[in-house]
Amino acid sequence: MERMSRPLVRLLGQGVRAATKLRGGGSAFPGLVMEKLHPGFVSEQLARLPHGVVVVSGTNGKTTTTKMAVQLLESQGLTVFTNRTGSNFVRGVAAALLEEISLTGRFDADIAVLELDEAHAVHFVKEVQPRFALLLNVMRDQLDRFGEIDTTRRMLSKVAAATTEAVILNREDPRIASLAEDVRPGTEVLWYGLSPQLRPMFPSDDDMRGADGPAAPTPEGGSAPEAVVELTDFKATDVDFLVRGKPEKAKVHLYGVYNVYNAAAALALSMTVTDDGRDAPAAQAGIPSLLGELSAVTPAFGRGETITVDGAPLQLLLVKNPAGFRLSLASARPEAYATMIAINDEYADGRDVSWLWDVEFESLRSGGVDLVTGTRAWDMALRLDYDQVPVRDVEPELTEALRKFIASAEGRPMRVFCTYTAMLALRRALRSVAVVPEI
Repeated sequence: MERMSRPLVRLLGQGVRAATKLRGGGSAFPGLVMEKLHPGFVSEQLARLPHGVVVVSGTNGKTTTTKMAVQLLESQGLTVFTNRTGSNFVRGVAAALLEEISLTGRFDADIAVLELDEAHAVHFVKEVQPRFALLLNVMRDQLDRFGEIDTTRRMLSKVAAATTEAVILNREDPRIASLAEDVRPGTEVLWYGLSPQLRPMFPSDDDMRGADGPAAPTPEGGSAPEAVVELTDFKATDVDFLVRGKPEKAKVHLYGVYNVYNAAAALALSMTVTDDGRDAPAAQAGIPSLLGELSAVTPAFGRGETITVDGAPLQLLLVKNPAGFRLSLASARPEAYATMIAINDEYADGRDVSWLWDVEFESLRSGGVDLVTGTRAWDMALRLDYDQVPVRDVEPELTEALRKFIASAEGRPMRVFCTYTAMLALRRALRSVAVVPEI
């Protein structure tokens, strides 16, 4: 196999990719094949991009923020390569490349915008130095993989240190803000942030725990650094920003209060990459067109994605840590929905589900939970019982649970809070009763 030419190795990888798609297998497997046969494949291909590589990482919001940034940059006339399936390991990037490159080896893209898992981003930047990085937040998540959050912060510091042109940081997360210290000389540090009145709605990990974390990036006697984009207010889909200090309005049609802050991050990144539209090919490129494009962004799969089942909407809401679950619960009135919670404990979910005890479920008391499912269904039911939330049924098998849930909803809007592998399994099961978009 060592004697195979690189084009032949690539063609073999593309064959594996096609076969995997036909049988509905994992999206990252072809990338694993390429890692074994051609370890330098990803770095060689990304080095061909004239506008370089953008890395998006952090605990929460990676997939949706990446999708927003890709759409915003495409609106400016750039051709963007990204790992659309949300497979955010390095092999997921390799698998996505195999799909985008033609059989003749042609790779038509101007820039790559890549969502990367915090641990795998460390390995990625050893091979590929990003031109830009957007670092979102650090929350307790999958402690069995990452350990405590200071470990995650150290991982992200490697990304910040490897970035060559600009690092965009969340000003309101102390651990992310402290990464400014790790940025190499000559690389610009930029910020996105919140107005003071919105700050309590988006707590950092330390805010939620009343713990002492690193200091915020405020010089003694001074003020916080000015943000490229600051989220100042929002009501329903109407969003107010300060963009380079100037008030601007936009619409964001995505479920969840957290997504309006993700929109600020994506906007700040897109402005930085295109130099406010001056370094973009579209005739109408610039801040006004970026703000307008925000209203056209649709949810990433499983992140507020809505699928119509028997004429009723069913919404899939990915939850994987206390902060994300809390904000999802706060985004809608529970009594307006039939509710199911699906908790798995596979590797991609995190084996340790003790984080469920850091989520406050009291808001579900009035409407209750129709059904709990997944490999840790009984753990979830116990947690809800402690918060005095009525649970009408427990069914660990996901497909059967989905059937029961749809039947019991009786036409009501449905929402499902689910961990990652549960979400993937439910999307597959939904294909038998609804039109589910390919990813």
